Amino acid sequence: MSPASLTAADARRIAGLLGPYRDARTGRAAAELALSALPFLALTGAALAGICYVHWAFLGLSLPAGVFLARLFMIQHDCGHGAFFRRRRANDAIGRLIGMLTFTPYGYWRRTHALHHAGAGNLGHRGTGDIDLLTVAEYRSLPRHRRLTYRLARHPAVLFGLGPAYVFMLKHRLPLGLMGRLRDGWFSVMATNLAIAGLLVVGSLLFGTGAFLAVQATTVLVAGTIGLWLFFVQHQFETTSWARDGEWSFHREAVAGSSHYDLPAPLRWLTANIGIHHLHHLVSRVPFYRLGECLADHPELRGINRLTLRDSLTCARLALWDEQRRRLIRFRDLE
Repeated sequence: MSPASLTAADARRIAGLLGPYRDARTGRAAAELALSALPFLALTGAALAGICYVHWAFLGLSLPAGVFLARLFMIQHDCGHGAFFRRRRANDAIGRLIGMLTFTPYGYWRRTHALHHAGAGNLGHRGTGDIDLLTVAEYRSLPRHRRLTYRLARHPAVLFGLGPAYVFMLKHRLPLGLMGRLRDGWFSVMATNLAIAGLLVVGSLLFGTGAFLAVQATTVLVAGTIGLWLFFVQHQFETTSWARDGEWSFHREAVAGSSHYDLPAPLRWLTANIGIHHLHHLVSRVPFYRLGECLADHPELRGINRLTLRDSLTCARLALWDEQRRRLIRFRDLE
Protein backbone atom coordinates (compact mmCIF):
# COMPACT_ATOMS: atom_id res chain seq x y z
CA MET A 1 0.00 0.00 0.00
CA SER A 2 1.50 3.34 -1.06
CA PRO A 3 0.96 6.48 1.05
CA ALA A 4 -0.60 8.27 -1.93
CA SER A 5 -3.29 5.59 -2.28
CA LEU A 6 -3.96 5.36 1.47
CA THR A 7 -7.53 6.28 2.40
CA ALA A 8 -9.12 7.18 5.73
CA ALA A 9 -10.82 3.76 5.69
CA ASP A 10 -7.44 2.06 5.22
CA ALA A 11 -6.01 3.99 8.17
CA ARG A 12 -8.96 3.09 10.39
CA ARG A 13 -8.47 -0.57 9.44
CA ILE A 14 -4.80 -0.33 10.48
CA ALA A 15 -5.87 1.28 13.76
CA GLY A 16 -8.06 -1.75 14.38
CA LEU A 17 -5.08 -4.05 13.85
CA LEU A 18 -3.11 -2.14 16.50
CA GLY A 19 -5.78 -2.33 19.19
CA PRO A 20 -4.56 -5.60 20.78
CA TYR A 21 -1.10 -4.09 21.39
CA ARG A 22 -2.30 -1.24 23.62
CA ASP A 23 -1.86 -3.09 26.89
CA ALA A 24 1.21 -1.94 28.81
CA ARG A 25 3.39 -4.53 30.56
CA THR A 26 4.67 -3.43 33.95
CA GLY A 27 7.65 -5.78 34.07
CA ARG A 28 8.80 -4.85 30.59
CA ALA A 29 8.37 -1.14 31.35
CA ALA A 30 10.44 -1.43 34.53
CA ALA A 31 13.20 -3.25 32.60
CA GLU A 32 13.25 -0.61 29.85
CA LEU A 33 13.45 2.14 32.46
CA ALA A 34 16.34 0.44 34.25
CA LEU A 35 18.21 -0.24 31.00
CA SER A 36 18.00 3.47 30.19
CA ALA A 37 18.45 5.10 33.59
CA LEU A 38 21.34 2.99 34.93
CA PRO A 39 23.72 3.57 31.98
CA PHE A 40 22.78 7.26 31.98
CA LEU A 41 23.53 7.64 35.69
CA ALA A 42 26.76 5.62 35.44
CA LEU A 43 28.08 7.61 32.47
CA THR A 44 27.09 10.94 33.98
CA GLY A 45 28.63 10.00 37.34
CA ALA A 46 31.86 8.87 35.67
CA ALA A 47 32.03 12.09 33.66
CA LEU A 48 31.53 14.24 36.76
CA ALA A 49 34.00 12.24 38.85
CA GLY A 50 36.63 12.21 36.13
CA ILE A 51 36.35 15.81 35.06
CA CYS A 52 37.19 16.98 38.57
CA TYR A 53 40.60 15.27 38.41
CA VAL A 54 41.48 15.07 34.72
CA HIS A 55 39.94 18.39 33.72
CA TRP A 56 38.18 18.01 30.33
CA ALA A 57 39.29 14.47 29.50
CA PHE A 58 36.10 12.89 30.82
CA LEU A 59 33.74 15.31 29.09
CA GLY A 60 33.52 12.79 26.24
CA LEU A 61 31.47 10.51 28.51
CA SER A 62 28.71 13.12 28.28
CA LEU A 63 28.14 12.13 24.66
CA PRO A 64 26.95 8.55 25.31
CA ALA A 65 25.20 9.86 28.44
CA GLY A 66 23.26 12.18 26.12
CA VAL A 67 22.23 9.20 24.00
CA PHE A 68 20.74 7.43 27.02
CA LEU A 69 19.13 10.69 28.15
CA ALA A 70 17.44 10.83 24.73
CA ARG A 71 16.13 7.31 25.36
CA LEU A 72 14.82 8.46 28.73
CA PHE A 73 13.04 11.26 26.89
CA MET A 74 11.34 8.62 24.73
CA ILE A 75 10.11 6.99 27.95
CA GLN A 76 8.85 10.38 29.14
CA HIS A 77 7.11 10.65 25.78
CA ASP A 78 5.32 7.32 26.30
CA CYS A 79 4.38 8.35 29.84
CA GLY A 80 2.78 11.48 28.43
CA HIS A 81 0.57 9.29 26.25
CA GLY A 82 -0.33 7.11 29.23
CA ALA A 83 1.25 4.18 27.41
CA PHE A 84 4.40 3.20 29.33
CA PHE A 85 2.84 1.83 32.55
CA ARG A 86 -0.68 0.55 33.09
CA ARG A 87 -1.58 3.19 35.67
CA ARG A 88 -1.69 6.91 34.95
CA ARG A 89 -0.23 7.76 38.37
CA ALA A 90 2.90 5.73 37.60
CA ASN A 91 3.20 7.28 34.13
CA ASP A 92 2.90 10.80 35.52
CA ALA A 93 5.36 10.20 38.37
CA ILE A 94 8.07 8.79 36.09
CA GLY A 95 7.35 11.38 33.40
CA ARG A 96 7.81 14.28 35.84
CA LEU A 97 10.99 12.77 37.27
CA ILE A 98 12.56 12.30 33.83
CA GLY A 99 11.44 15.81 32.86
CA MET A 100 13.81 17.24 35.47
CA LEU A 101 16.71 15.48 33.72
CA THR A 102 15.64 16.34 30.16
CA PHE A 103 14.84 19.99 31.08
CA THR A 104 11.33 19.32 29.70
CA PRO A 105 8.33 20.25 31.92
CA TYR A 106 6.18 17.15 31.83
CA GLY A 107 2.70 18.67 32.06
CA TYR A 108 3.50 21.48 29.63
CA TRP A 109 5.08 19.15 27.08
CA ARG A 110 2.29 16.56 27.44
CA ARG A 111 -0.32 19.19 26.64
CA THR A 112 1.46 20.71 23.62
CA HIS A 113 2.32 17.24 22.30
CA ALA A 114 -1.32 16.19 22.59
CA LEU A 115 -2.25 19.21 20.47
CA HIS A 116 0.38 18.15 17.94
CA HIS A 117 -1.17 14.68 17.72
CA ALA A 118 -4.71 16.04 17.47
CA GLY A 119 -3.90 18.26 14.49
CA ALA A 120 -0.99 16.47 12.79
CA GLY A 121 -1.03 17.04 9.05
CA ASN A 122 -3.68 19.79 9.29
CA LEU A 123 -2.46 23.00 7.65
CA GLY A 124 -4.96 24.97 9.72
CA HIS A 125 -3.54 23.75 13.03
CA ARG A 126 0.19 24.36 12.76
CA GLY A 127 2.30 26.11 15.38
CA THR A 128 1.87 24.12 18.60
CA GLY A 129 4.21 21.25 19.39
CA ASP A 130 5.66 21.10 15.90
CA ILE A 131 8.40 22.59 13.70
CA ASP A 132 7.37 25.73 11.83
CA LEU A 133 6.53 25.00 8.19
CA LEU A 134 5.24 27.28 5.44
CA THR A 135 3.52 26.43 2.19
CA VAL A 136 4.98 27.68 -1.09
CA ALA A 137 2.19 30.25 -1.42
CA GLU A 138 2.70 31.52 2.14
CA TYR A 139 6.44 31.84 1.61
CA ARG A 140 6.03 33.75 -1.67
CA SER A 141 3.61 36.18 -0.04
CA LEU A 142 6.16 37.20 2.62
CA PRO A 143 8.26 40.38 2.35
CA ARG A 144 11.92 39.86 1.55
CA HIS A 145 13.22 40.18 5.13
CA ARG A 146 10.74 37.60 6.47
CA ARG A 147 11.67 35.18 3.69
CA LEU A 148 15.29 35.53 4.76
CA THR A 149 14.36 34.91 8.40
CA TYR A 150 12.48 31.74 7.47
CA ARG A 151 15.35 30.50 5.30
CA LEU A 152 17.77 31.02 8.17
CA ALA A 153 15.46 29.25 10.64
CA ARG A 154 15.18 26.25 8.30
CA HIS A 155 18.91 25.98 7.62
CA PRO A 156 20.22 22.69 9.06
CA ALA A 157 23.00 24.47 10.97
CA VAL A 158 20.41 26.61 12.77
CA LEU A 159 17.69 23.96 13.07
CA PHE A 160 19.93 21.26 14.51
CA GLY A 161 22.69 23.46 15.92
CA LEU A 162 20.97 26.35 17.71
CA GLY A 163 17.56 24.68 17.76
CA PRO A 164 18.17 22.21 20.61
CA ALA A 165 19.72 24.92 22.80
CA TYR A 166 16.74 27.21 22.18
CA VAL A 167 14.09 24.55 22.80
CA PHE A 168 15.54 22.81 25.87
CA MET A 169 17.38 25.70 27.53
CA LEU A 170 15.05 28.63 26.79
CA LYS A 171 11.65 27.71 25.34
CA HIS A 172 10.90 25.14 28.02
CA ARG A 173 11.61 27.68 30.77
CA LEU A 174 8.39 29.62 30.06
CA PRO A 175 4.90 28.23 29.32
CA LEU A 176 4.72 29.78 25.85
CA GLY A 177 1.46 28.88 24.16
CA LEU A 178 -0.18 27.76 27.42
CA MET A 179 -0.02 31.00 29.38
CA GLY A 180 -3.65 30.65 30.55
CA ARG A 181 -3.38 27.06 31.80
CA LEU A 182 -2.14 26.94 35.39
CA ARG A 183 -1.60 23.17 35.75
CA ASP A 184 -0.12 22.38 32.33
CA GLY A 185 1.41 25.82 31.93
CA TRP A 186 2.78 27.81 34.83
CA PHE A 187 2.79 25.12 37.49
CA SER A 188 4.43 22.47 35.33
CA VAL A 189 7.10 24.79 33.94
CA MET A 190 7.94 26.59 37.18
CA ALA A 191 8.06 23.37 39.23
CA THR A 192 10.52 21.91 36.70
CA ASN A 193 12.56 25.12 36.73
CA LEU A 194 12.84 24.95 40.52
CA ALA A 195 13.91 21.29 40.34
CA ILE A 196 16.55 22.11 37.73
CA ALA A 197 17.82 25.01 39.84
CA GLY A 198 18.09 22.72 42.86
CA LEU A 199 19.95 20.12 40.79
CA LEU A 200 22.39 22.76 39.57
CA VAL A 201 23.04 24.03 43.11
CA VAL A 202 23.67 20.55 44.52
CA GLY A 203 25.79 19.53 41.53
CA SER A 204 27.87 22.68 41.75
CA LEU A 205 28.53 22.15 45.45
CA LEU A 206 29.60 18.55 44.88
CA PHE A 207 31.61 18.85 41.66
CA GLY A 208 32.23 22.55 41.09
CA THR A 209 30.11 24.90 39.01
CA GLY A 210 32.20 24.78 35.83
CA ALA A 211 32.58 21.00 35.77
CA PHE A 212 28.91 20.33 36.53
CA LEU A 213 27.62 22.84 33.98
CA ALA A 214 29.95 21.49 31.28
CA VAL A 215 28.77 17.90 31.75
CA GLN A 216 25.12 18.84 32.21
CA ALA A 217 24.94 21.17 29.20
CA THR A 218 26.74 18.72 26.91
CA THR A 219 24.48 15.83 27.94
CA VAL A 220 21.24 17.78 27.52
CA LEU A 221 22.28 19.27 24.16
CA VAL A 222 23.31 15.88 22.77
CA ALA A 223 19.95 14.44 23.83
CA GLY A 224 18.14 17.49 22.47
CA THR A 225 19.86 17.28 19.10
CA ILE A 226 18.98 13.59 18.76
CA GLY A 227 15.39 14.29 19.78
CA LEU A 228 14.97 17.23 17.41
CA TRP A 229 16.42 15.30 14.48
CA LEU A 230 14.11 12.34 15.11
CA PHE A 231 11.08 14.61 15.43
CA PHE A 232 12.06 16.34 12.19
CA VAL A 233 12.39 13.23 10.01
CA GLN A 234 9.23 11.75 11.50
CA HIS A 235 7.15 14.40 9.74
CA GLN A 236 9.38 16.43 7.41
CA PHE A 237 10.08 14.04 4.56
CA GLU A 238 9.36 14.50 0.88
CA THR A 239 6.23 12.36 0.55
CA THR A 240 4.61 13.38 3.83
CA SER A 241 1.01 14.56 3.83
CA TRP A 242 -0.70 17.82 4.78
CA ALA A 243 -4.30 18.84 4.09
CA ARG A 244 -6.72 21.70 4.62
CA ASP A 245 -9.62 21.40 7.08
CA GLY A 246 -12.17 20.21 4.51
CA GLU A 247 -9.94 17.37 3.28
CA TRP A 248 -8.12 16.51 6.51
CA SER A 249 -8.70 13.14 8.18
CA PHE A 250 -7.14 12.33 11.55
CA HIS A 251 -6.59 8.67 10.75
CA ARG A 252 -5.25 9.15 7.25
CA GLU A 253 -2.88 12.00 8.07
CA ALA A 254 -1.62 10.19 11.20
CA VAL A 255 -0.30 7.42 8.95
CA ALA A 256 0.45 9.23 5.68
CA GLY A 257 2.04 12.21 7.45
CA SER A 258 4.41 10.20 9.64
CA SER A 259 7.45 8.21 8.55
CA HIS A 260 8.67 4.73 9.33
CA TYR A 261 12.28 5.59 10.13
CA ASP A 262 13.71 2.12 9.63
CA LEU A 263 16.96 2.34 11.59
CA PRO A 264 19.52 -0.44 12.17
CA ALA A 265 18.62 -2.59 15.21
CA PRO A 266 21.05 -0.97 17.72
CA LEU A 267 19.83 2.54 16.82
CA ARG A 268 16.24 1.36 16.86
CA TRP A 269 16.73 0.15 20.43
CA LEU A 270 18.56 3.32 21.54
CA THR A 271 15.75 5.48 20.12
CA ALA A 272 13.03 3.32 21.71
CA ASN A 273 11.28 2.46 18.42
CA ILE A 274 10.22 6.09 17.98
CA GLY A 275 11.01 5.66 14.29
CA ILE A 276 7.91 3.47 13.91
CA HIS A 277 6.08 6.73 13.94
CA HIS A 278 3.35 6.01 11.42
CA LEU A 279 1.89 3.46 13.83
CA HIS A 280 2.56 5.53 16.95
CA HIS A 281 0.70 8.55 15.57
CA LEU A 282 -2.27 6.41 14.66
CA VAL A 283 -2.62 4.68 18.07
CA SER A 284 -0.45 6.51 20.59
CA ARG A 285 -1.45 4.21 23.46
CA VAL A 286 0.67 1.36 22.07
CA PRO A 287 3.86 1.28 24.25
CA PHE A 288 7.07 1.76 22.31
CA TYR A 289 8.29 -1.66 23.43
CA ARG A 290 5.35 -3.27 21.61
CA LEU A 291 5.63 -1.40 18.29
CA GLY A 292 8.12 -3.98 17.04
CA GLU A 293 5.50 -6.67 17.65
CA CYS A 294 3.07 -4.75 15.46
CA LEU A 295 5.45 -4.80 12.50
CA ALA A 296 6.44 -8.43 13.10
CA ASP A 297 2.80 -9.53 13.09
CA HIS A 298 1.77 -7.23 10.23
CA PRO A 299 4.75 -6.93 7.86
CA GLU A 300 2.61 -5.17 5.25
CA LEU A 301 2.88 -2.04 7.43
CA ARG A 302 6.67 -1.87 7.14
CA GLY A 303 6.77 -0.24 3.72
CA ILE A 304 4.48 2.72 4.45
CA ASN A 305 6.60 5.90 4.33
CA ARG A 306 9.76 3.88 4.97
CA LEU A 307 12.93 5.96 5.39
CA THR A 308 16.40 4.47 5.82
CA LEU A 309 19.22 6.26 7.60
CA ARG A 310 20.68 7.25 4.23
CA ASP A 311 17.28 8.43 2.94
CA SER A 312 16.79 10.65 5.97
CA LEU A 313 19.89 12.73 5.25
CA THR A 314 18.17 14.22 2.21
CA CYS A 315 15.33 15.49 4.40
CA ALA A 316 17.45 18.18 6.07
CA ARG A 317 17.05 20.61 3.14
CA LEU A 318 13.29 20.20 2.75
CA ALA A 319 11.58 23.42 3.81
CA LEU A 320 8.27 24.16 2.04
CA TRP A 321 5.01 22.31 1.47
CA ASP A 322 3.99 22.43 -2.19
CA GLU A 323 0.21 22.12 -2.26
CA GLN A 324 0.17 21.65 -6.02
CA ARG A 325 2.59 18.72 -6.08
CA ARG A 326 1.63 17.52 -2.57
CA ARG A 327 5.17 17.09 -1.36
CA LEU A 328 7.85 18.88 0.62
CA ILE A 329 10.39 20.70 -1.50
CA ARG A 330 13.70 22.53 -1.09
CA PHE A 331 14.10 26.26 -1.58
CA ARG A 332 16.01 25.62 -4.80
CA ASP A 333 12.98 23.73 -6.19
CA LEU A 334 10.97 26.98 -6.29
CA GLU A 335 12.69 27.87 -9.55
